[in-house]
Amino acid sequence: MIRILVVHPTRLICSLYSSVLDERPNMEVVAQATTTDDALEKLKNSGCNIVLVSAAMKDNGALQLTQEITLNYPSTKVLVVGVPESKHVILQYVMAGASGYVLEDVTVEKLFQNIRAADNDKALVSPSIAAALMDHVAELANISAQPYLKPNAYSELTPRELEVLELIDEGLTNQAIAEKLYIEVGTVKNHVHNILNKLDVASREDAAAHLPFIQQNEDGQTT
Repeated sequence: MIRILVVHPTRLICSLYSSVLDERPNMEVVAQATTTDDALEKLKNSGCNIVLVSAAMKDNGALQLTQEITLNYPSTKVLVVGVPESKHVILQYVMAGASGYVLEDVTVEKLFQNIRAADNDKALVSPSIAAALMDHVAELANISAQPYLKPNAYSELTPRELEVLELIDEGLTNQAIAEKLYIEVGTVKNHVHNILNKLDVASREDAAAHLPFIQQNEDGQTT
């Protein structure tokens, strides 16, 4: 049995949802709420496994309720209904933890399909939303792959150390760097040691990986 908590700012709409859902086999509306606080209170004792929350809740209430339920009731699925067909809006709900969404102009049968999908740990999404989600995941992966740069790491490097780092990035050996800068190899080794220490990395390759972000920092300070 799918036990549902219906959340909508209008009590009449809550009752209409309940009447329609209770007619379906294996679906039961166990509680109704018109505010986020009331929904959270009803959630404690209702034993529901699906929360059907309207995007029409005031003051971004649907998003806040989704976040609250995801955090404190991880086994309860949230389905946001009446959502406009907007990638930005839908992604907000998904990132907040919603298990699915129902667009504002879909049929009642589509609502039933989405409820059953959410109960089975599935989500019915359009191709465009699926593509947007993939793009977002790729963006997060790209951010996580970027090297961590210590605060003020750029400002700690001397002009000579930055010059040595740029030559390291070009693949030059210590000997080649020494010849390029007309300094002793021992001096280059000292610079490399200082660079690794200041950037808190273990290798020349790791240090070079920081260079684009250091240069971005430099550009930001000079503009």
